[in-house]
Amino acid sequence: MTIHEAGRQLLFQLYHIYDENEAANITDWVMEHLTGWKKIDRVLNKNVRLSLAMESKLAEYIKLLNQHTPVQYVLNEAWFYGMKFYVDENVLIPRPETEELVNWIVDDLKNKNVSILDIGTGSGCIAIALKKKLPGAIMYACDVSERALVVAAKNALLNNVDINFIQADILNRGEDQKLPPVDIIVSNPPYIPVSDKKEMNKNVLKHEPHLALFVEDNDPLLFYRAIKNIPASAYYFETHESLAMQVAQLYSNAEIRKDMQEKDRMVKGY
Repeated sequence: MTIHEAGRQLLFQLYHIYDENEAANITDWVMEHLTGWKKIDRVLNKNVRLSLAMESKLAEYIKLLNQHTPVQYVLNEAWFYGMKFYVDENVLIPRPETEELVNWIVDDLKNKNVSILDIGTGSGCIAIALKKKLPGAIMYACDVSERALVVAAKNALLNNVDINFIQADILNRGEDQKLPPVDIIVSNPPYIPVSDKKEMNKNVLKHEPHLALFVEDNDPLLFYRAIKNIPASAYYFETHESLAMQVAQLYSNAEIRKDMQEKDRMVKGY
């Protein structure tokens, strides 16, 4: 099978799952990952034959993609803030919207030497991006999931940053003794109401960790209240657009910002 034939086969398989543009983008990503060649190089070398190992790997990728596995999990690869991250089904896939939260924090804290705690770090993307942009900051990151912390530590090593990782359940008041005193807390906690499940894509519901996504409809501020009890000078959150005002009202002073879709998705409290 040539590179050209492999790309066409993959694209055809994706058309019944994704729209035309997304299928083309995923095909490009997978073929670059498989061959190590950018698109222009694959076009120039379209008649080069894949090795048997590559053909086997491509068949595995197609099988997983047909099961609605997100391409990031298929390739164990995601990009955030211009950096590559290892991801698997123990952590959420980093979202572009979360980069805006990082931008806000970086703008507020540049040229300041502060200590920062990322609560519910998952892949470590927020903590690692902040440490890259604020090298003078002392960065801590915690998660209830030991498996998530393994992924986060792997990503800190991959991106050559020093992060202090802590396993802690912030909903257990005794566990907060594990957390160091810090100046700033940032968190992208579970905030999607369970009732929203019916509207979500299969690739999210079947593969991303529900522990990191959902909160009960009758107590959507559960994590935000628990985080507020952990002392800090300022708190930065990502949240559900329907919760932004309620999160802001937990604090004497607060600011709400919109994301790239013009939705109220970020809150700073102090």
